[in-house]
Amino acid sequence: MAKGIWVFAEQREGKVKKVTYELLSSGRKIADQTGEELCAVLLGKGVAGLAEGLGEYGADKVYVAESDQLADYTTDGYTKVLADLIKDHQPSAVLLGCTITGRDLAARVAQRVGAGLMTDCTALELADGQLNFTRPIYAGKAFVKAASPEARPVMATVRPNVLSVDAPQAGRKAEVVNVPVNLAAGDIRQIIKDVVRQISTRPELTEADVIVSGGRGMKGPENFKVLEELADVLGAAVGASRAAVDAGWIAQSFQVGQTGKTVSPVLYIACGISGAIQHLAGMGSSKCIVAINKDPEANIFKVADYGIVGDLFEVVPIFAEECKKLQA
Repeated sequence: MAKGIWVFAEQREGKVKKVTYELLSSGRKIADQTGEELCAVLLGKGVAGLAEGLGEYGADKVYVAESDQLADYTTDGYTKVLADLIKDHQPSAVLLGCTITGRDLAARVAQRVGAGLMTDCTALELADGQLNFTRPIYAGKAFVKAASPEARPVMATVRPNVLSVDAPQAGRKAEVVNVPVNLAAGDIRQIIKDVVRQISTRPELTEADVIVSGGRGMKGPENFKVLEELADVLGAAVGASRAAVDAGWIAQSFQVGQTGKTVSPVLYIACGISGAIQHLAGMGSSKCIVAINKDPEANIFKVADYGIVGDLFEVVPIFAEECKKLQA
């Protein structure tokens, strides 16, 4: 049997991120085609109980590395443990989610093990025995298929919400391999003094199926409550353009775009957003885009599946009421 397809099982506070299941589902198909094992790598503290769920989503084997030093994510700690594992077992491919953690970790690990790295991929497929990755270029204006035939392992970060999740197979077991963690005192240079959490009942922006975003047309921070009301009706996350963030109307953690978060929801509702290329790069892969803008020439309409020319402060409340009626 060949070396294996590996998926970094990203978790936060004992909950596996959705993108992990997306990668396992696609990884399972590729592993079946190549005759390789599909392996998940799980790092943290008190996370061994999550291994069973990874098996149900297709993993043949789960490498579990537990330590007090891995309780919180640190670049140094996670890089060393994952890189050492890769060097020891030499998998053919390593897949990570294109999240804040995944992007940070993948680059360091790829450099450490001398791997080829594809970033922000939107699709992966096996062709002529080689893994090919589709990824955006020129700020999302075009897509290219790329491969890394020389460097091994091939590493890639994949955008959340672009791959489908197969139904779990209840009772399917994965072999669990406990990995010793050998971290010396000087191996981790970052010190986590405090973790500031923002409590919200809404889904996390990069994992949300529906996102309602506001831009310069919101006119002020107090008006985001209009979007929040619609988001709560739809069970959606709230996002924003860079213009709204730079104006100080909403926190940077809500920013969607090339310098913010990259999202791929089923439905993206852009309210008062002009459609600058920087913003389109962050949400252009959404399955369905609805644009609400009073400027009929706004660039956002060029990428929208549905466009509403009108004042968002009139349109959005009506939209929310109609959604409530449908739900009732």
